[in-house]
Amino acid sequence: MGREIGLRYGINPDRGPARAWSEPDLPFAVLNGDPSYVNLLDALNAWQLVRELRAATGSPAAASFKHVSPAGAAIAGAVSPPGAYAVRSAPASPLAAAYLRARGADRLASFGDIAGFSETVDAETAEVLRREVSDGAIAPGYEPAALATLRRKRGGRYLVLEIDPGYEPQGIERRDVFGVTLEQGRDAHAISEALLDKIPTRSCEIPSQARRDLVVALIAAKYTQSNSVVMTKDGQAIGVGAGQQSRVACVRLAADKARTWWLRRNPQIATLDLDRSMSRPDRDNAIDEAIRRLGAAEVGAWLGGLRDVALASDGFFPFRDNVDVSASAGVRYIAQPGGSERDAEIVAACDEHGIVMAMTGVRLFHH
Repeated sequence: MGREIGLRYGINPDRGPARAWSEPDLPFAVLNGDPSYVNLLDALNAWQLVRELRAATGSPAAASFKHVSPAGAAIAGAVSPPGAYAVRSAPASPLAAAYLRARGADRLASFGDIAGFSETVDAETAEVLRREVSDGAIAPGYEPAALATLRRKRGGRYLVLEIDPGYEPQGIERRDVFGVTLEQGRDAHAISEALLDKIPTRSCEIPSQARRDLVVALIAAKYTQSNSVVMTKDGQAIGVGAGQQSRVACVRLAADKARTWWLRRNPQIATLDLDRSMSRPDRDNAIDEAIRRLGAAEVGAWLGGLRDVALASDGFFPFRDNVDVSASAGVRYIAQPGGSERDAEIVAACDEHGIVMAMTGVRLFHH
């Protein structure tokens, strides 16, 4: 695949020349388009996320990446109601369904994303991508018809990356900051349900579906800029709070996104008769505006149905307000490292809300 490629520019257009290189060879090939530094940061993180989701769950996985964090991530599952995912009917392709579910976490944030796929991209998935505002894709392969579709996207400029699925990086990571090289061991800790065994709360039963949702949330948090909190339901992210300096701000952000995700399923919203000539971003904005126009009573009644949400935090909860805000968004299951001086208060707050909490002992900061 070659050892080096030139990049359009660095993080900003005035940051050049830029390049990507690896010894002995790059683990990916550029099948179409011209990548930038930012494109590759998103693509390589997206690939790691979907690869780990696939390994942990056994299901096809997809991610919608923006600014080195997932706007959404999901495994294959139901696309229901279809209107909430901006389609008229659910796709037959599990991979297409996974991407629609990933993008459906926050369609506004997914505008201009890099799409990551754990499987070879099929024609139906490529057709879904063709309709969306997306800057590129990374996958272990592409069916010929899918590649032909994507090569026509964005006037032939759509970025298509093919990653070697067998590639494993070296055990040491390095980064240069202000002329200083930082070095650390690569995070190779596999996320699995084994991390959910330490449960200090009175409620201690985690059903199989909730365990899967916690694993999905933990893996998504692992590749989200710290501080981060990820809420999941039914195998998909429904709220991502990324890059906040206080943890409760992460929880509030994720909770707001989860509520919007749920409100998109309200019959008044999911069946909106919007002008088909509108662009997809304009349609998404119109839907968000319609949500804001819902009456308080209607919103309160509908949000009462948001239950059994799973939440993962990349760092420990320092104060009980994190639990209180989580409970207000229907969170029933939490996975967090533990280790705070106030762990006892956090456990007591979970007990008050009937939340099951696992202390994983593993911090997942991503910088």
